Amino acid sequence: MAPWIEQTVWWQVFPLGFVGAPDQADPAAPVVHRLSHLQAWLDYAVELGVSGLALGPIFAAATHGYDTIDPFRIDPRLGDEADFDALIAAARARGLRVLLDGVFNHVGRAHPAFQDVLRNGPEARQANWFRLSWPRGSGPGIEPDYACFEGHRQLVTLNHDAPQVADHVAAVMDHWIARGADGWRLDAAYAVPPHFWARVLRQVRIAHPEAYIVGEVIHGDYARFVRDTGMDAVTQYELWKAIWSALNDRNLFELAHALDRHNGCLDTFAPLTFVGNHDVTRIASRLTDDRHLPHALAILLTCGGTPSIYAGDEQAFRGVKEERVGGDDAIRPAFPPTPADLAPYGWPIYRLHRDLIALRRRHAGLHRARTRTLHLANEQIVVVLGDGAARVLLALNLADAAVPLPVPDARAIEAGQGDLAEAGGPSARVTLPPHGWAILVV
Repeated sequence: MAPWIEQTVWWQVFPLGFVGAPDQADPAAPVVHRLSHLQAWLDYAVELGVSGLALGPIFAAATHGYDTIDPFRIDPRLGDEADFDALIAAARARGLRVLLDGVFNHVGRAHPAFQDVLRNGPEARQANWFRLSWPRGSGPGIEPDYACFEGHRQLVTLNHDAPQVADHVAAVMDHWIARGADGWRLDAAYAVPPHFWARVLRQVRIAHPEAYIVGEVIHGDYARFVRDTGMDAVTQYELWKAIWSALNDRNLFELAHALDRHNGCLDTFAPLTFVGNHDVTRIASRLTDDRHLPHALAILLTCGGTPSIYAGDEQAFRGVKEERVGGDDAIRPAFPPTPADLAPYGWPIYRLHRDLIALRRRHAGLHRARTRTLHLANEQIVVVLGDGAARVLLALNLADAAVPLPVPDARAIEAGQGDLAEAGGPSARVTLPPHGWAILVV
């Protein structure tokens, strides 16, 4: 694992939405240099306290970016390679790492290799790039049946058993790391055979041993997937679900169970943790009680892993994902020209994010922090978090009344609110207000 990841907190941006690019690419349209819009927000990200910029798709595509046409070219709706270089330079000047989004399970129908198949039939030069089923008597101009991603016919699945596909993916990853990226998020990594990733990543790491590689995995045996593929991490969807679900149901036993399973992941790797991303309803909309948003953030920014903040969540943006065409629009909005143009109501949540990220930096061991539950009820929990030695205590109260909770040896409240009694001793306790929370140092 790249050692720099231990200090990283990502700010995740969906560029096509962020800069207000058109939903559909027009092949005849000129390049529009929109990536510079993102540069105007880098100081805002640094002031938030993050140390990395995790970008959604930026390569030439037909619509939302996950239907790639040319992974060696910046999407003309965003700009060109010079715009990419300028963004990398601006990020570097501020100490920000840059993570790219790689779509290597599938390509768009407009990808040249698939278009060659449609024109030339089974004799197409790159026909083995795809999993095709040809009708009897097929020839040029006859469309085959083909594997596609989760039923979406616009997303043509690659043949991951073809050595040429592995070499192609390795070449794409190498090209952009050499151009300044620090690593890759691998989209739909769960849909690709682990042996494919293992082959590709062996090639990539020869030239780029410190690149950070994280795979999108929804469920399953996370640790085994990491071991089998050679990735550094996967996305921690199980913990994401447990955080908002436990808070909504006022059932912190669910959270405690998920944190125990999270400990098992940390024995192998540090997952990418989050409470929001470009594919899910925003956390401020997901929670049924606004008073519990700080609780979700306190969990995210104290538990082990590499946290990722989805742009806008730090301002309590709202947005509901819907399962329909255009159903992602509400969670992938355009951002104003500068942070000064944001509405005033989101800044208290921004400051809370900033304070919790600063706390995490003061306690570097939280990256691999295991949790141990000290007190558990439906509406209260106290956990100790550390990487072998106690670092901090996290106490949550979801009830409508104030509650005293045991926090043995806690010396002070570092974030949140409460009344600490018998500080520093084995009988230390904190009284949290209704729907209160606190992070305490030992």
